[in-house]
Order: sequence, then C-alpha cells, then structure tokens
Amino acid sequence: MTRTITPRLRTLVLLLIAVTGALLVGAGPASAHAALTGSDPAQGVVVDKAPTQVSLTFSEKVAMSDDSLQVLDPRGRKVQAGPPVNVSGTTYAVKLKGGLAKGTYTVGYQVVSADSHPVAGAYTFSIGAPSQTVVSGVTTAAGDTAVGRLYSVGRYVSYAGFIVLAGGAAFVLACWQRGSGVRPLQRLVVGGWLALTASTLWLLLLRGSYTSSGKFGDVLDLNLLGQVLQTKTGAALVSRLLLLAAAALFIAVLFGAYDRREEEAEKRDLTFGLAVGGVVVAAGLAASWAMAEHASTGLQPGLAMPVDVLHLLAVAAWLGGLTALLVALYRAPADIPVEAAAVHRFSRLAFASVLTLVATGAYQSWRQLGSWSAFTETRYGQLLLVKIALVALLVGIAWISRRWTGRLADLAAEAGQPEQPEREPVSAPASAGQDSVAAPVAGQEAAPGAVTGGAPGDGERAAQLARQRAAVDAARQKRLRDADPNRFGLRRSVLTEACVAVVLLAVTTWLTQTEPGRTELEAKAASSSSSSSSSSSSGALTLDMPFDTGGTDGKGLVRIDFDPARVGGNEMHVYVQRPNGRAFDVPEVKVALTLAAKSIGPLPVTPDHITTGHWAASGVQIPMAGDWKVAVTVRTSDIDQATVSKNAQIG
Repeated sequence: MTRTITPRLRTLVLLLIAVTGALLVGAGPASAHAALTGSDPAQGVVVDKAPTQVSLTFSEKVAMSDDSLQVLDPRGRKVQAGPPVNVSGTTYAVKLKGGLAKGTYTVGYQVVSADSHPVAGAYTFSIGAPSQTVVSGVTTAAGDTAVGRLYSVGRYVSYAGFIVLAGGAAFVLACWQRGSGVRPLQRLVVGGWLALTASTLWLLLLRGSYTSSGKFGDVLDLNLLGQVLQTKTGAALVSRLLLLAAAALFIAVLFGAYDRREEEAEKRDLTFGLAVGGVVVAAGLAASWAMAEHASTGLQPGLAMPVDVLHLLAVAAWLGGLTALLVALYRAPADIPVEAAAVHRFSRLAFASVLTLVATGAYQSWRQLGSWSAFTETRYGQLLLVKIALVALLVGIAWISRRWTGRLADLAAEAGQPEQPEREPVSAPASAGQDSVAAPVAGQEAAPGAVTGGAPGDGERAAQLARQRAAVDAARQKRLRDADPNRFGLRRSVLTEACVAVVLLAVTTWLTQTEPGRTELEAKAASSSSSSSSSSSSGALTLDMPFDTGGTDGKGLVRIDFDPARVGGNEMHVYVQRPNGRAFDVPEVKVALTLAAKSIGPLPVTPDHITTGHWAASGVQIPMAGDWKVAVTVRTSDIDQATVSKNAQIG
C-alpha cells in the first residue's frame, strides 16, 4: 500500500528542515561530557620556579574524590598535599609540597562529569628543565579497562531490554490484542523485563569501580556502593529497579487477567487502564536515563530531559514493536495468525514514532553538536551521521513492508472476510477402522467390565493418533500460510528491518558513551588557545600535524614544540594524541629537520620517551636561521606508519 505526499505533509517536512537548519546555525555555548579546557601550569611548559599548586579547568562541573587529582615527580612519588578543592566555577586545584626538585612532573586526573561519564587524562610540565620520568599510564580511561567494557555491555543490554519490554507491550495493547495469549510474545516481553532488571543490578554493582579504580576487586566494595547510591546515577538506577517492580505487575495483568477477559466492555476498560499505567511506567523508565546522562546537563536541561524521554519512548515503540511483529510473524500459532489489520496498526504507530524521532533527534543534534562542521570533525558527529543513514535505511525497508501489508489487506478484502488461515475438517484415515475407539451410543452406558474400542491400550493409541493428526494439521496450515508470497515477502522485509534495527541500537548506545561534538570542539579550541598563548609568551614554536597511518587505530595528531626556537640548542617536545585529545602511546616517533634553501639535512632527531604520548630531546641544534621543514614519522604498528611535515621559520 502506497501513500502520496500531500502538500500539507510536504510543507511540514520543509518547515522541519528549516527549523533544524536554524537551530544548527544559531547554536550558542553549551557543554556536556566534561573535557579539560585549561591547566596551570600548562601542558608541556617549563617553569623556572616550582608552583605551589596545580589547577585544572573543565568544561563543566565534575565530581572529585580525594585521589582524583595526582601530581607525580620524575620518580613516580606523589607530591600533592591534601585533596583537590573547587576554587571557582569549574576550576579545581590541589596544593603541592614545598622544595620540589627540577625535572618533569606528571599530572593525572580521573573525575566524573555531570552527565555521569568518567573522564581521565594526564599531561606533564617541567621545573627548570625536562628530565626522564618513570611515570607511565597514570590514568586509564574507564572504557579501556575490563570493568569499563563490562559496564558498556550492561548499558547495551539495558537499552535492548527496555526497547523489547516497552515496545513489545505496546504492540500487544495497541496493535494486536489477541497476541496477549501468544506464548512467544509473552516470552519476548518477559525476557525484556529480565534483561533490563539484571543489567540494572549489574550496572549498580559495577558503577563504583567504573568511576574510580577500574578494578574487579572493588565491584563488591560496600563503601563504594554506598557512595554510588548518593550520586545522581545511583538514584536513577534505584528508581529504575522500583519501576521494574511495577512493570512486573503490569506484565502479570497483561498476560493473565487481560488475556482471559471475554466480555468486550470489561476488556475495553482494562485496555484503557493498562495503556495509561504502561505509558506512566515506560516514561518513568525512560526518565531514569534522561535524568542521569547527557540530557541532564549542559544547555536547556529542563527541556532536554522531556525530549529525551520522548525520544526513548519513540525508539521503543518502533524498534520494540518491530521485534514483536517479527516474533509474531514467525512464531505465532497457526490458529492465531497476525492479521493484516494488526500490521496496519503497527505501521501507523511506527510512522508516528519516526516523526517523533525526527523532531526530538533534530533538537538533540543541535544541542550536542552546535555546528555543521561538528558532523565531520568529531567522533560524535560521525557516529550521528551513521545513525541518520541507518534510520533512513530502516524507513526505506519499512516502506517495502507497508506495501506487502497492503497487498495482504487487498487480498483479504477481495475475499470478503478477514484474513484467516484455511482450515479443513480433520477426518480419520480409512485404515483406522480397527484402531479407532468405538464410542458408546448417546444415552447408553457401556456394560460393566466391557472394553470400549477393543484391546486394552487402544485408548492411549487413539489419543496418540489424535495428537499426531493435530500436529500434521497445524503443520499443513503453517505451510499454506507461509507459502503465500505476500506473507513471505512481509516476513523477509520485517526480518531485514530487525537486523538493521540491531545495528542502529548498537550505534545509539555508542553515542550515549561518546563525548558530544560541541564539548570536543570547545576542548580543542581551548587547548589550541592555551598552546598559542604559551608559545607567544615564551618565544617557543608549536606545530600541529594530523596523521593517518591507514591501519587500525591509526589516526591522531602530533604536536611538536621547539623552545626557544632560535639558532643553537633547543628543547624539543613531541606529543601524540588520539582524535579525542587523549594521549596516544605509539611504538615509535622520529623527527627530521631540513633547510632546503641551504641544502642542509635532513638532520635526524630521535626523541626519548618521557611518558604516555610524550617524547622529548634536549640540545637539538639549529645551525642557521631559515624556513625549516619539520618532518615527523609516526609508527602505530609493526607495518603502519606515516610521515607528516610542516615548514616553519626558526631563528
């Protein structure tokens, strides 16, 4: 069945596109998923006098523990004096011990941003002159630990469980009420409830270790669990568990009293009550994500959280309902087929869900990106483009499913009756004369001691034959139903939709764990501004060069500093970062200097590895002033490497 686009619908679509463009172009400042935007002393700087404190500035307020900010000397000993404190706004500082010796110091931090995600990182500064340091791997990103990966799995399972639970129940109530008595659908919805409940408990246990040490030994630490329960995320997880208790009661009524209710008026009243209660519980479950993640911080949280709830409910209605439809098409008994009318009702529900997703997704994109360039320059934007492409593909496949549904409905209308499978009376086989059981004549009783049907055991054989005939009849009806090319086409298209939906769910969950593009760009801008101001004040030269070795995990940025960038001896620092700004420890870094105008070079420089993502060399000689070509070779694996270069005036 096809639908033409009416002028009113076309106008609505154009208006939506215009509003989306205006939102993206006119974005103002906002933040979410905290990022380090400044530090004092700055990264890589060499100070003459030992500082009394180290301060870090983030893009938003963060939660800190006593060990969240550490400063280590070249030998790896802690030199901070006391816990970190909030000095102003989003700036946090820790006091340092007195009498610090010269050398390279490492600052490591591990905090929890306002949207519940842990953020970790490290950088170095030097007192007097750079030196070797034994420090490496001060902080590890939460997602890089085994606990972090298990936490991510729990998030995937929780989203999937919610979608199946809410979407499956919505499909039964709104689209196919006869499905409340279908066992496969019951198992699907109950399975969604079990998955969501188990994953919520799993996340609650892992949360303390995930945001602190990342060690398995701390998973059952009751002190950490008590701290988690006092946080926004802990409260959201506990609220989710309480709502799941209400959801269990909802499921019991839906597949119990509701399925057995025969009277139409009573069933209609119960449908209304279940619908209201189900929407309230589903909205509460969706809010348990909205109140603790990206929507709860940054720009317009009062509007962002309800929008996020609508977005999650629309996803559940569409993808969860699609999963329920797929199960019904493949697993429903032959005597309870899925009618074309039920598929039509789901089609309308899915269409409304898609419109809701477009509207809420446009707002969320503007809020998390803020500019068109963020689509291609940030990991969040790139993932969002993948998600948009998957949604477009899913809508296209859904349109094909609607065509198959329309054909089924047209055939049923031509037959003048609702779509039902053909049924034939089951007759006994001709050879069953001696095996069948002779029933007594109506109104008569069998004589005492007489064996009806012949030899003992004939009753059991007759019952077995009846079961076999019923199984054969059911299989025949299923073959007849599945042989219908229209129904077969519908099943295949819905199966394809479900496969794409699984990928879409994975990308969506990945998005919730990714730093928003707006914050990533702000952090990069702040870092560049800090480097520029540091360079201009000290006379140093800083060059940034992106690289791509072509292999797995082969992209990043190499930053090289020369101080004082004059003829003679210079201090050289090389920093390698991932695209998200975090330190990147590659196997090898080499530098070559060439002054083509005077046929000098290339002059090779092999810097020493200082700490994670940081290499340095002292006494690098620049023999004369000129336009020097600085080439850096970065090797990310045994076979993947790339050489990038820039020209700069030195001396």
